[in-house]
Amino acid sequence: MRTIYFDNGKVVMIDQTKLPSKLEMRQCEDVQCLIEAIKTLRVRGAPALGVAGAYAIVLSAQAHINDDDEAFIDGVNRDAMRVAASRPTAVNLGWGVESQMRIISMRPKKEEALRLLVENAERIAEMDIENNRRIGKYGSSLIENGDGILTHCNAGALACVDYGTALGVIRSAHEDGKRIHVYVDETRPLCQGSRLTAWEMENESIPATLITDSMAGFLMARG
Repeated sequence: MRTIYFDNGKVVMIDQTKLPSKLEMRQCEDVQCLIEAIKTLRVRGAPALGVAGAYAIVLSAQAHINDDDEAFIDGVNRDAMRVAASRPTAVNLGWGVESQMRIISMRPKKEEALRLLVENAERIAEMDIENNRRIGKYGSSLIENGDGILTHCNAGALACVDYGTALGVIRSAHEDGKRIHVYVDETRPLCQGSRLTAWEMENESIPATLITDSMAGFLMARG
């Protein structure tokens, strides 16, 4: 399940505000659209935001490709500051933008800059998936048959490009044939657990029970 990707000059993402009732893909062709998607949590989660930041700079370069060289650089720089400011506490978002701006700082020709930006954004996206699968493989080795696992918030494929970090471990254990049961905190006030994690568990056919946040302590005490 790919949460965010670049296709034919557009950024395509799962609109997470529609889940769990509806799986809807949203397309962004300009920087402002992607900034709004970040601010409204249509796309969220640290790794996904890092890739969104990188893709946003690609959209900016596309928008300014017909400007003269100086205007191109100035335009991308302005957009980069806007994107980074859309979620200033999101470290990965700033990192994704910064990674792209290192390319711009070398002042390549506009067409070459756009090509390099696309390649770098796709590299970041693929690196996220690869890292998540490695985390999942290692984490699965720590899980035994019959284990119950408590989750909070959402650290699955929806928070990344694909596969997930914490939920990637659960997914990997399930793929390895281990009998596990996941207890999903609803995670108020935005309910990322009940809206997103529970949806991912159902989508992957992983046994899960949704619980209220206040039940977590009792559940752990019971073992």
